[in-house]
Amino acid sequence: MTHTDTAEPLRYAAFTADPAGGNPAGVVLDATGLTDDRQLAVAARLGYSETAFLTAVPGADRAWNVRYFSPLAEVPFCGHATIAAAVALGELHGPGGLRFGTKAGEVPVEVTAAEGGGYAATLTSVPTAVEEIAAEDVAEALALLDWSPEELDPRHPPRIAYAGARHLVLAAATRDRLARLAYDFDGLAALMRRLDLTTLQLVWEQDATTYHVRNPFPVGGIVEDPATGAAAAALGAYLRQVHGLDGTRLTLHQGEDLGRPGLLTVDLVPGRAGVEVTGRAVRI
Repeated sequence: MTHTDTAEPLRYAAFTADPAGGNPAGVVLDATGLTDDRQLAVAARLGYSETAFLTAVPGADRAWNVRYFSPLAEVPFCGHATIAAAVALGELHGPGGLRFGTKAGEVPVEVTAAEGGGYAATLTSVPTAVEEIAAEDVAEALALLDWSPEELDPRHPPRIAYAGARHLVLAAATRDRLARLAYDFDGLAALMRRLDLTTLQLVWEQDATTYHVRNPFPVGGIVEDPATGAAAAALGAYLRQVHGLDGTRLTLHQGEDLGRPGLLTVDLVPGRAGVEVTGRAVRI
């Protein structure tokens, strides 16, 4: 991609094989020389929740530095744009390992041929962390979401989970509660900025390894993110720490309530500090 093309980045849908599903992302394969303001302007014009801007690492094989911009701000890491960028590179250079240098740290990605054609990618997040959240902050978040405390699943206590970006994990007791999302956009954005959150990871447990998830993203100027790889990794970290899950594969369904269904696979590998997230991506 030449610099004259940067205003029209490649467009991919991540965590789906259907261009009408999953989460759209922009991918700029050569962002050399683009200023921060220019990258933000490209992301804002595209209007997707994130656009990935890649710069090849000089002298390194299959290694890129990557920055991620929402329409409003830069974010340290974005999973779905990572999957999209990796698949775009796989289409150019073939399957194999890639190394992405992000503001959150180095993220290795493996690109593989997908069944039925196309490519899938597996990212391994930076080392994860999970922390408690003050009761008054949980109460404020619930009020802004118009959720009552009784609508939470008591098996899954609220926590802030990190796998490259910080996400507040709140578990709904019912699928119906998760399906009804109407929140105070400006109020939630203010709370999230105060707590340094990238999204809220709202979840409902279908069974021990299957979850339905939604991600409000007002700090990025987006009401809801249709499929969120960074939050998927954070949820894996949450379940590993809070419930002792390890050596487990999780299936996450996201985007159904938006009419853009996506599928995210999360692997908790024993002895690995990061979390693996796998998905397809397809050109739009």
